[in-house]
Amino acid sequence: MLSTATLRSVEEGMKVFDRNHHHIGKVEFVQFGDDDPDTPEVEASAPSNLGDRTHSLVDDIAEAFQPDDLPQELRERLLQQGFVRIDADGLFAADRYVTPEQIDAVTGDGLVLNVTKDELITRH
Repeated sequence: MLSTATLRSVEEGMKVFDRNHHHIGKVEFVQFGDDDPDTPEVEASAPSNLGDRTHSLVDDIAEAFQPDDLPQELRERLLQQGFVRIDADGLFAADRYVTPEQIDAVTGDGLVLNVTKDELITRH
């Protein structure tokens, strides 16, 4: 599993490629994981590449999931592990969530996944 340090190298706007190196979209949002679920207010954080926003953790969670219809258990898992939300290519393409274990590498070209687009969690 990737560390929070690796997720911190993912930047908004970065290209995203599936395991076959097909371009599937760009990074829209990054949320770091919570290493200690007993202290979410301390461990969870928004990525540093978002500038000098003054949003709270609650604001970041609302931004990450609105207007999603994800089950509560899935939201909690994503927040604990951390995730990347992809703005998928295509007029009718749904955005997707990438979990840390689905990331193969972060390179100069972008984010390379070890799964296909169809294996990602779909944003409703």
